Amino acid sequence: MLNKLKHIVGEINCVRCSIVESGISETRMIFLKDLLEFNKFEVITGKEKNDEDKYTIGVSDVTFNHVFEVYDRKLKTKDGHRVSPAYWNQETTVCDPNYWIMRRK
Repeated sequence: MLNKLKHIVGEINCVRCSIVESGISETRMIFLKDLLEFNKFEVITGKEKNDEDKYTIGVSDVTFNHVFEVYDRKLKTKDGHRVSPAYWNQETTVCDPNYWIMRRK
């Protein structure tokens, strides 16, 4: 999620990386892994030690900060749209360029 601005560098499977999210479900991990790999990042994933159903995901670029990448509109979806915060958080499948306006139907 995009609610933590702090940049965390850690290790996943003995690889030093920038931690994107931890304690997430497998479905969330797969979503983020596909998105980040499409944007040419080397993705590292691992299971949590205390909870086998939870995962940690990171990228090998230790300078990567997912919050900046999303709000600077640097990431793209497979169909060419820029990733919005709502898309990153899986609140919508539409990347509205006016990300600060949350539209509800």
